[in-house]
Amino acid sequence: MNRRDFLKLAGVSLLSLAALTIGCGSFNAAKAAKVKQSTSEGASQNMNNGKKILVAYFSWSGNTKAVAEEIHKQVGGDIVEIVPATPYSETYSVTVAKAKAEQAANARPAISTKIADFDKYDVVFLGYPNWWGSFPMPVATFVETYKLDGKTVAPFFTHGGGGEQRCLSDLQKLTPNAKFTQDLVLSGSSAKNAQGQIKSWLDSLQF
Repeated sequence: MNRRDFLKLAGVSLLSLAALTIGCGSFNAAKAAKVKQSTSEGASQNMNNGKKILVAYFSWSGNTKAVAEEIHKQVGGDIVEIVPATPYSETYSVTVAKAKAEQAANARPAISTKIADFDKYDVVFLGYPNWWGSFPMPVATFVETYKLDGKTVAPFFTHGGGGEQRCLSDLQKLTPNAKFTQDLVLSGSSAKNAQGQIKSWLDSLQF
């Protein structure tokens, strides 16, 4: 290879490297911008004539979390997880025993969830799994800590085959002064691929 050919090849290589570098930089910038935009929407986006929205959820296996995150993605607003101060075990049988005992005692387990200025929210999307026909007891703690009186509540539930059962009726008894929309009920097996069902539900809601 003569000197001219070598310089020509080196120039092409340098141009290719520069293009690759610029491409990577653009990808990273786009990714960062996308994450920032998503975070910004989650913090400030409103719908329905400027109403302030909160998506609150309790999830043990991750199914209800997936639904909550998809709702948040589609409607914006803020999102918060209802977190027990003492976490449930990752072992199913241990969690079953504890949760059943809490229900039997009508307990109010402490939660670590903190929400500043809860009064500013007009609409609360509230979701949880069907645990033995009703809500997990940390949800009762949340509802009694952050009063839903006068707010519009859009409830959503996941289940392992039992459907809605008393998930909605028990919540309504606990919060009689809230205005409830039609609820969304999804099986746990479909929760992570229910974007279309969630969109149809959201489109049907009137606030």
